[in-house]
Amino acid sequence: MVKTFVFTKKTNLILISILLVLLMTGCQAASNDPISNETSGFFNHYFVYTFSIIIKQVASFFGGNFGISIIVVTLLIRLLLFPLMMKQSKQSFQAREKMQVIKPEMEELQARYKDKKDADSQKKMQQEMMQLYQRHQFNPLTSMGCLPMIIQFPILIGFYYAIRRTPEIATHSFLWFDLGQTDIVMPLVAAIIYFIQFKVTQIGMDEKQRKQMAIMGLLSPVMIGLFSFSAPAALPLYWTIGGTFLIIQQILFKKMYQPKQS
Repeated sequence: MVKTFVFTKKTNLILISILLVLLMTGCQAASNDPISNETSGFFNHYFVYTFSIIIKQVASFFGGNFGISIIVVTLLIRLLLFPLMMKQSKQSFQAREKMQVIKPEMEELQARYKDKKDADSQKKMQQEMMQLYQRHQFNPLTSMGCLPMIIQFPILIGFYYAIRRTPEIATHSFLWFDLGQTDIVMPLVAAIIYFIQFKVTQIGMDEKQRKQMAIMGLLSPVMIGLFSFSAPAALPLYWTIGGTFLIIQQILFKKMYQPKQS
C-alpha cells in the first residue's frame, strides 16, 4: 500500500514535529517551583496556572479533598474533549470501512506493479492509487487523528504540570496514599488500566493490525508504570482516572461506529 505508506509516514513526521514543539513548550513549565500568578511564560500563565486554580477551587468545594478534585477535573476535561474525540472516532471508523471496500482493487493494483521498481512505474502506480482513492472518496489522513491529538495535548500537559506544581496537593492524602509521595500500588493500577485500554482499542481489528500495534500499544502502560514509581501518587491517580474514562469512551465509540462483523 505504497501511497498510504507515503501519506502515513509524512503525516507522522509532521505530527511528531508539532508534538515535540508542544512538549518543549510544556517542558519549560516543568520546573518544580510552585505555580502562581507571578510565574512567567505564556504556557505557565494560561494553562498551568489556570488549571492549578481550578484544582484548588474544586478541592475547596469538596472540603479540601484534592484527591476528589483531581478526579473531578480529570473527568471534566475528558468530557469537554469528548465531542472532538467522538467526531474523530466516527471519521476513523468510516475510513477503515471504506478501506475494506477498496482493498481488493488496491491489492490488484499493487500486484500489477509488483515487479516494476523503476521510478516511472512507481510514479504511475501512485497516480493510479490516488485515482482509486478519489473514486471512492477516501482520504487516508482521515483515520490518522492528528487534529484531536494536537488540540488535547497542551490541555492535558497543562493539567499534568498543574498537578505537579500546586503545592497544596503534596500536603494532602487520599484513600491510603499521600498525594505528594510515591506509592507502590497506584503505578501498578495505572499501568493495568492503560493495558486494558490498549486491549480495548484492539477489539474488532484483524490479526495483522493487532501485530502492527503490539509494540506501541504495550509501550504506553509500561512507560506510565515506570514513571509513576518515581512520581507523586497524584499523577498515577490522574492517569488511572483518565485511562478508565478512555476505556469507557472507546467501548462506546466501537458500539456506535464500528461496522458489524459479518
